[in-house]
Amino acid sequence: MTEPRPLTTRIEGPDVEAVIARHMVARVVWVAPVLVAVFWVIRGSSGGLGALAGVAIVAGNFLLAGYLLSKTARISLGLYHAAALIGFFLRLGLIAGSMLLVAAVTDVDRPAMAISALVGYLVLLTWETVAVSKGAEKELEWSSN
Repeated sequence: MTEPRPLTTRIEGPDVEAVIARHMVARVVWVAPVLVAVFWVIRGSSGGLGALAGVAIVAGNFLLAGYLLSKTARISLGLYHAAALIGFFLRLGLIAGSMLLVAAVTDVDRPAMAISALVGYLVLLTWETVAVSKGAEKELEWSSN
C-alpha cells in the first residue's frame, strides 16, 4: 500500500482559518471606532465615512480569506496552497476594486479610506498573531501546544 502524497492529503479538524478570521473581525469593534474618530476629527465626516468603509472592506477580506482557506483545506493540501497564494493576489485586487467602487459611488475621503484599510489590516493581523502566539485563542487546538 502506498503512502498518500503530502500535497493531496486532506486536512481534518476544525476550520482554523475561519476561526482566526472571525477573531480578527471581532476585534474590528475596537479598531474601527478609533480610526473613524481620528479621521472624522482630521478630515471631517467624509473622512470618518471613508475610514469606516476602509475597515469594513478589510474585515470582509479577512472573512473571505478564512472561508476560502478552510474550504480548500478540506479538499486537498495542494488546493489549499494554491488558494493561499493565488487567493492572496485576487483578494488584493478585490480590495482595490471595492475601494474604487465605494469611492466612485459615494462621497468618501479616499486617503482616509486607503490609510484606514492599511492600518486596519496591519493592526488586526498583528493583534491576532500576538494572541495566537501567546495561546490566548484556546479554541484552536494547536495554539495551546
